[in-house]
Amino acid sequence: MKRITWPKLKRDLVAILRGLKPDEAPGVVEALLEAGFEAIEVPLNSPEPFRSIEAASRLAPEGTLIGAGTVLTTEDVDRLREAGGNLLVSPNVEPAVIGRAADYGMVTMPGVFTPTEALAAARAGASALKFFPASVLGPNGIKAIMAVLPREVPVGAVGGVSEADFADYKAVGVRTFGLGSSLYGPGMGTREISERARAAVATYDRVFQVG
Repeated sequence: MKRITWPKLKRDLVAILRGLKPDEAPGVVEALLEAGFEAIEVPLNSPEPFRSIEAASRLAPEGTLIGAGTVLTTEDVDRLREAGGNLLVSPNVEPAVIGRAADYGMVTMPGVFTPTEALAAARAGASALKFFPASVLGPNGIKAIMAVLPREVPVGAVGGVSEADFADYKAVGVRTFGLGSSLYGPGMGTREISERARAAVATYDRVFQVG
C-alpha cells in the first residue's frame, strides 16, 4: 500500500466543475486560480472531461492540484495521467483505482460515508477522505466518525457545502472542502464564478485565519 500525502495548500478548497465544457475551461480555471483556489476537479460525467483537464493542467502553476472526479476505473486513471492530471476524486472506495493513482504519484480523495468505508479508504492508501454527501452527515456526524480514523489522513466535507458552513465544520476539526453548485454551474459566466470564488476564499481566510 502506497500513500501519497495530501499536499500543504494555503487553502484546502477543491473546486468541483461538474458540467464544464472544454471551450469554457481556460476562462473558468483562470478565474478560480486568480481567486486563490489551488485544487480543481472536473467530474468525468462532464462533456469531454479529459480535454478540460488537459487545458487546466497547462494553465495551472506548479503545486496546483488539477484532476478528475467521478473516477471509477483504472482505465480512467490512465487517461487522467495522459491528460496531465495529478488529483483523483472518486465517489466510492475502489482499492485498485486508489492504488493505480498512487503509483502515478497522484493525490487521491475517495468518497466515503460510513466508518467502514472511511477505514477501508485509509487502508487502501487514500491521501484524504471525501465525506459525501456531507450535508446528510453534518459536522457532528463526521466528527463522530473521525474519532476512529487515522489522524494522518485529512477529512474533507463535500456535497451541499458552501462557505456558509465553514465555521461549523471548523468546530469539529474539518478544514478541507469540495465546493460544487455553490461555486459553479454549467453555462455560468466567468464574472459570476470569480465573484463566488473570491467570496469563498475570503470566508475561508477569515474562518481559518489564513494570513
